[in-house]
Amino acid sequence: MSTPSIPRSPSWKCVMISPVGVLTLVAGDDGLRAVIWPGESIDRQQTLHGSNLTESRLPESQTAVAVLDRAVAQLTEYFAGTRAEFDVPLDPAGTPFQKLAWKALLTIPYGHTVSYGEQARRLGDQRKARAVGAANGRNPISIIVPCHRVVGANGSLTGFAGGIATKAWLLDHERGQARLA
Repeated sequence: MSTPSIPRSPSWKCVMISPVGVLTLVAGDDGLRAVIWPGESIDRQQTLHGSNLTESRLPESQTAVAVLDRAVAQLTEYFAGTRAEFDVPLDPAGTPFQKLAWKALLTIPYGHTVSYGEQARRLGDQRKARAVGAANGRNPISIIVPCHRVVGANGSLTGFAGGIATKAWLLDHERGQARLA
């Protein structure tokens, strides 16, 4: 049984070139909705932000454009090694549990990792490690909501929308910058 979805305002997008590839950022008036990786399927993209993406007949939203500008600026600083925390407004679509899991991701310090079990423990039930993994897999705002900082119980790199090589790059980047601080 599916719950009826609340209509969302239209979304606008922009593209940025980064060291990990071309990223598509999606925002609405209430905040950043998604960071889409190269090659992500259309189905996943529509699940992340809905199908009402940037219709040219709509007037441009100055609020959404400001969110996109801020997100691009902060991601640029992150990749340059001058930003460890983001403060762009976020507006992800997800279930209440997914949103709790994503909120927990925001507490993982820059340059550090936790296991799925640890993230589940922080949410109150270590037995929900698989549910946490599934929620993280649906995180629409990669990098800014740092699901790349969650690893397997043995420290292994596990699934990531941008690919395992990208996850490794992000973690190495953060660890290298954290040593410089």
